[in-house]
Amino acid sequence: MIYKFRIVLDTLEDVFRDIEIEEEATLEDFHNAITQAFGFDGTEMASFYISDNEWNQGEEIVLFDMSEGQNSVRMMNETTLDTVVSQDQTKLIYVYDFFSMWTFYVELADMVEPEDGRDYPNLMYSHGQLPDSPPDKNFEAEQDDELSNDYGEEDVDFENLDDIDFDQHWN
Repeated sequence: MIYKFRIVLDTLEDVFRDIEIEEEATLEDFHNAITQAFGFDGTEMASFYISDNEWNQGEEIVLFDMSEGQNSVRMMNETTLDTVVSQDQTKLIYVYDFFSMWTFYVELADMVEPEDGRDYPNLMYSHGQLPDSPPDKNFEAEQDDELSNDYGEEDVDFENLDDIDFDQHWN
């Protein structure tokens, strides 16, 4: 099968690309198709995140393993599209260049039979221009009144951390 995706840049302006790619292609193949479609050189770090219907970020699938064997990670070159998207699981988040944080919403739009004579991946449609710089991101944690400081909020003076004896509490 051929998967047809719409990849939308997280920006106020409408900037998106429609790409079709084989279901057995790796996420690294898809990463390369996305970077080419948007005009990136493809040399920066990138990750896909499995997403739910509300675009909440889930499991990460990385381009390069930076964990130095500390954690088991899913790699793009070892993960095929058909193992992360389906008719029921249609959404991914793609982040390119972790310094600039180009963020894209990726959604499976259709699954079709391959066309004879067509090469895949295929850029089907391009709309809008990539801005000179990525949109600003506002990273805020949700307020949770149930969380509390183990030491009691009044016991820790973050203005004067020199008073804390780190050697005494070091594991």
